[in-house]
Amino acid sequence: MKYENIRKAIFLNRPNRFIAEIEIEGKKEISHVKNTGRCKEILVPGAEIYVQEVSDPKRKTHFDLITAKKGNRLINIDSQAPNKAAYEWLRAGGLISAKSIKPEKVYGESRFDFYSEDKNAFIEVKGVTLENDGVVSFPDAPTIRGTKHLRELIRAKEEGCDAYVLFVVQMKGVKYFTPNFKNDPEFSEMLIKAQKMGVKIFAYDCYISKDEMNIADEVSVILRR
Repeated sequence: MKYENIRKAIFLNRPNRFIAEIEIEGKKEISHVKNTGRCKEILVPGAEIYVQEVSDPKRKTHFDLITAKKGNRLINIDSQAPNKAAYEWLRAGGLISAKSIKPEKVYGESRFDFYSEDKNAFIEVKGVTLENDGVVSFPDAPTIRGTKHLRELIRAKEEGCDAYVLFVVQMKGVKYFTPNFKNDPEFSEMLIKAQKMGVKIFAYDCYISKDEMNIADEVSVILRR
């Protein structure tokens, strides 16, 4: 997936989870943050960032914060990007080589990100931005909704469907993926249970540039503590 109208900026501050104060070409501006997660280890004062300039007179801000540089690593923090990139990749034959991929399929009390009718498979996508010394994990904050999705995927598997969790790592060159037991032990234990019940767990990293994010290579998944 590709972005247009990308501009380089400097991150200054994040007054709340929805907006950031940025400096662009020496001028202070306000940018929408397309990620309500904490991202504290990424969005630090002085960080190099890339924002998308948006021309919409109805909006209060004219920029969306898309990508940030952490050390030498570019990390996409757009929470909508994983699903968009996954849709392109799945339709091109990624993961399950399906003939048809339909977004947002209701099952039970959940709405899964994708469903393939010819494979009778549900796929739930989770974006991963939390990284420490090359190890990536999810979630960066407790997610009741995410745990609920895992329960429903187990149910789908028990009722004869295929079920997948796809962790889209929004960066390149990581060591492995593991659930965040510290931040959300309930989700982490449910992920282990889901795997034991036959839900397939995958993680893939992404090629990241200032204006692109595309799914790239499989990343090892380690579920133990």
